[in-house]
Amino acid sequence: MFSKKRILICPLDWGLGHATRCIPIIRLLLQKNAEVIIAAEGRPMELLKKEFPDLGFICLKGYGINYPDKGSMVLKMLFSIPKIFFGIYKEHIAIKKIIQEKNIDIIISDNRFGLWDKKIKSVFITHQIMIKAPVGEALLRRINLYFINKYDECWVPDFAGENNLSGDLSHKYSLPENTFFIGAISRFNVIASPAFSSRACGKTISPFNDKKYDIMTIISGPEPQRSIFEKLILEQLKQSNLKALVILGKTELEQKNETFGNIEIVSYLKAEEMQNAILDTKIIIARSGYSTIMDLATLGKKAIFIPTPGQTEQEYLAEYLMKKNITYCISQDHFS
Repeated sequence: MFSKKRILICPLDWGLGHATRCIPIIRLLLQKNAEVIIAAEGRPMELLKKEFPDLGFICLKGYGINYPDKGSMVLKMLFSIPKIFFGIYKEHIAIKKIIQEKNIDIIISDNRFGLWDKKIKSVFITHQIMIKAPVGEALLRRINLYFINKYDECWVPDFAGENNLSGDLSHKYSLPENTFFIGAISRFNVIASPAFSSRACGKTISPFNDKKYDIMTIISGPEPQRSIFEKLILEQLKQSNLKALVILGKTELEQKNETFGNIEIVSYLKAEEMQNAILDTKIIIARSGYSTIMDLATLGKKAIFIPTPGQTEQEYLAEYLMKKNITYCISQDHFS
């Protein structure tokens, strides 16, 4: 199916998670002798350029949505709906030109709604068949399904059974006819597992106290909440004696390490470096983004999740996994 095909990979630009979970898909496509081109912008593009420096890249603008530094996330997103729909319209026009100019055979879109075309095969990747929201959930689901059904296939990166990672997001309702579970996917080189504990993962994890770092914090997500999270974490770590590693997720910067007392800070890590660092850490602190959840589940790592304030998907996932006794979560306001 993929051999000798020219395939366009297009991750959403909200944080780095959509780009990181495209990494194993790109690797598989390259193994299948496909020609891969990546369409993205900003930090997602910079991350994928560092992972795949020999591939072709196209700048494809995202929706340009920022999260509020305070106030209601719901109101912010409601006011952003016209901008999002205009972004979908613009990318749908842009993709037709890209298909023609680059002779694309297949499009794989990670949560970008407008990248389908009737003339070629298109795939939509999402773990959110339903979108959690305090109001308008039914309407959001109808809109979501409208766009999903524009694609030939929808791939859900989760397990079909009870031991799943996405909960209601992919399991509350029946799936559209074009939708398939493909299992959890991760940029890391360990077979994915549907939980975080060593018993649930079915593999042996090295002793908890034999680690280089006490804490590793992965800073991620859209601005300005990414920077707010970074400031909070650094303030808390400076008051402790814990040996800590902080990954800033700034892929546009030169990769360099800085040490301030007990805290080691690095702008970003490539996939193999990130895996080694996680395995050499006792506890991971991170946002409860779904790609991070899959990565940590793959490695069977303990985690403390701090959801992005007001992001209902992350708040739901963190609480869902804590109720299953898989991990622990705490709100940003109560973190100390």
